[in-house]
Amino acid sequence: MTRALISVSDKTGIVEFAQGLIQAGIEIISTGGTKKVLDEAAIPTLSIEQVTGFPEMMDGRVKTLHPKIHGGLLGRRDLTSHQAAMKEHDIQAIDYVCVNLYPFKETISRVDVTEAAAIENIDIGGPSMLRSAAKNFAAVTVVVDPADYALVLTEIENEQQTTLATRKRLAAKVFRHTAAYDAVIAEYLTNLVDEAEPEKLTLTYDLKQTLRYGENSHQTASFYQSALPSSYSIASAHQLHGKELSYNNIKDADAAIRIAREFEEPTVVALKHMNPCGIGSGTTISEAYQSAYEADPISIFGGVLVANREIDMLTAQEMHKLFLEIIIAPSFEKEAFELLAKKKNLRLLTLDFSDEPKQTPELVSVLGGLLVQEQDIIAEVPSEWQVVTERKPSAEEMNALAFAWKAVKHVKSNAIVVANGKQTLGIGAGQMNRVGSVKIALEQAKNQMNGAVLASDAYFPMNDSVEYAAQHGIKAIVQPGGSIRDQESIDMANKYGVAMVFTNVRHFRH
Repeated sequence: MTRALISVSDKTGIVEFAQGLIQAGIEIISTGGTKKVLDEAAIPTLSIEQVTGFPEMMDGRVKTLHPKIHGGLLGRRDLTSHQAAMKEHDIQAIDYVCVNLYPFKETISRVDVTEAAAIENIDIGGPSMLRSAAKNFAAVTVVVDPADYALVLTEIENEQQTTLATRKRLAAKVFRHTAAYDAVIAEYLTNLVDEAEPEKLTLTYDLKQTLRYGENSHQTASFYQSALPSSYSIASAHQLHGKELSYNNIKDADAAIRIAREFEEPTVVALKHMNPCGIGSGTTISEAYQSAYEADPISIFGGVLVANREIDMLTAQEMHKLFLEIIIAPSFEKEAFELLAKKKNLRLLTLDFSDEPKQTPELVSVLGGLLVQEQDIIAEVPSEWQVVTERKPSAEEMNALAFAWKAVKHVKSNAIVVANGKQTLGIGAGQMNRVGSVKIALEQAKNQMNGAVLASDAYFPMNDSVEYAAQHGIKAIVQPGGSIRDQESIDMANKYGVAMVFTNVRHFRH
């Protein structure tokens, strides 16, 4: 009789699948909790002990690791030597395997998980059976995903067995599944021992969305989510309304939420093409939005907005006046949501803003490789900054410098931000020389220079940027310092009575 082995932690659809196998005349071997579920459904099964003649032991750690199981899976049906060995040792072929694994990922995702509980949920027998069955796909059908149950049953009903093409496809899926499972375990144990630079980097991601196209319409693209995602991530955001996110939407939204997490006070970030076009803070989210809008009322058109407070009706009424691509917030008042949702294509998303930033690796692909670095989430302490000029910044200027410094770290280098204490006034991004970014930022801010300060993401290689800024109304500058020509910039600041502060931290963003 043809045999199947079923042992699953995810019991979804397993009773119906087992019933289909029984109706096809297939005998079922089962284990533990799976056997109990099938027994309760009156589906006849053999226990592992009945097949192996060997008792389960070591709290279930050893039960399926037996020649009568793996011989039945690995034995080649086309080799007489394999068939002879199976006959000699009373090993019956197992032609169908349905296995999924101990919930290791779910276990370590619990806040109160212990190391002992995590280790106990590392499945050994399951991956071994899956790999044995998948290796022998020429004869064995192996199923790891409940979504494939119907296909297998349909082919058995129509052809009395599955097709080779299906078995091969399911085998590939198995090896992806076990590789992903092992990758999560490897990451957990690597983090447990604080291994900073492992000799192998094992990563696994789950397909979240097939995108309509990539950066341009002729490029295909997909969106994958980390196996252990942070709740504060675009991958974990919940879309309430609007068209599905595009490739560029996702990149822009990711950039915008990175900026928003810098601010504790009510803040709105407006972003276009991976750079902020306006950042505004206030005592209310409506006030913050107005500041972000006024920072650049032209560039905000068609942009992405992130608010770190609930969107109320007053704010929604102002947002509704514009064409926007995306609005992300912790929540929306009912009336505010209903108003904004009148625009059928506007994407409205909620995000958990309570999650603390975690120092997870940042990955960037390059041709033939992968760059890995820590995220730039260093804690900034303005009280520890170094005043290097004769004039010290006033309290109001220090507040504005702190605001500008939070913003400039998220602008593409060379980056310059002109700001006051509540909003950006001018942003110079991505220029090949720093003075070019200074000129762009000051040109944008030229009619709003009262109380304006300037932030630079990296040091000034020459004093021309300082002189240009001073000549156009800047009275205080924050920059990392570190140039061999720092003194020239300090001297220029002193010449014009500009206060300059060194942070000793650079924030390049290429």
